[in-house]
Amino acid sequence: MHITAFLLASVFFLFVGSSEYSQEAVAVHAVDKPNDHALFDRVVENQKKSDAAMDLYERLERVEIQKVSGENQSTEVKVSRVVPAGTGAAHLPVGPDGKVADQNAYRAELERLEKSLVWAAETGRTQRDAYEKIAKKRREREELIGAARAAFLFTLIGSEQRDGHALLKYRMDPNPAFKPTSRATSIYPRVRGTVWIDEGTGELARIEGEVTDDISLGLFLAKVYRGSRFMQERYEMVPGVWLPSFSQYDFDGRKFLSSFSLHERTFYSNYRRVGSPKEALELVRAELKEMRPGGIASR
Repeated sequence: MHITAFLLASVFFLFVGSSEYSQEAVAVHAVDKPNDHALFDRVVENQKKSDAAMDLYERLERVEIQKVSGENQSTEVKVSRVVPAGTGAAHLPVGPDGKVADQNAYRAELERLEKSLVWAAETGRTQRDAYEKIAKKRREREELIGAARAAFLFTLIGSEQRDGHALLKYRMDPNPAFKPTSRATSIYPRVRGTVWIDEGTGELARIEGEVTDDISLGLFLAKVYRGSRFMQERYEMVPGVWLPSFSQYDFDGRKFLSSFSLHERTFYSNYRRVGSPKEALELVRAELKEMRPGGIASR
């Protein structure tokens, strides 16, 4: 199911998922206003900064998941403090209010994070290999985004106000001239959506997408049905940096012979810069020191 979510959400990367694609990515078809090319250039540059910031800022994430698979139903809520750790991110368990509920469990995860950061801050061969794997995934994602450059047409359809900011609203339609070159890029002609751009800052404020035709996955062993949706909202979470505040997936489909329904909502808050693994390590060690007898962390 996570693979399905990734493939459908890959259309986000045209705006929100990569720091590495060229400035032509979204400017090619933006012709409704004379200054659209310059605006979309700013969007792309800002997204580079935002994407890089996700590796430097910790945040609080509340994930609400509802699944229906055949006759089985489940609901799950996870609240965690997410801390970048070089080659990944640690999810430290906290209560619904964002506070530490179980000191022992939290300290154990914090100690595990400390070890991960020590490893990530070193420059040995294993670290280089791990970072190269990440770089390879980014290059693969860049190829996917390269195809997305030509996959959509953007049309200005209006403007809206949000918290005193003027947002330009664009319709995102599949480009009929686009020819998919892989199974992943074959998703693009089956997706349409809407994007909102903050006119003053050139930041992506919101994106919504909808599956317009059934999508087969995994050698036709799974299918995502028409009408499945996804969205994300972004705000200036710290001065000068726009980051996600909310995202949602609503997918319906079939896996093997069983139907499924997946609804996932994620709320992001409490962003704080922790920096590189070396910088984050200092913060984590200071917090562990506070948690020793005689001192309780304030989280």
